[in-house]
Amino acid sequence: MIEIKSGTLEERIVRELQRTYPITVSVLAERLGISRKMLLIELKKMQSREIIMLEPLPDKIYIRLLRSDFYFVGKGMQRRLLKRKLPKKQKKEDNGVMYV
Repeated sequence: MIEIKSGTLEERIVRELQRTYPITVSVLAERLGISRKMLLIELKKMQSREIIMLEPLPDKIYIRLLRSDFYFVGKGMQRRLLKRKLPKKQKKEDNGVMYV
């Protein structure tokens, strides 16, 4: 089982590949909102770990997901309720005379 940290670019790539197959590098870069160069660097790291396989064609590069046993590791759920700030009480204006 492959552990992937939640909230990382690697997680976003894997989740998008699980949703959409086949997909090209340029389409994936557009969906994730990152540059193609940055995506290729991350994909080559994942290819060395044998998570994905890049299939280059003359005009496009397709991405194939090799494994499906992923375990997304992240921060635990928040167990305590959120504390809400109470609105500030407005001071009453005292227009009376202090000393007579």
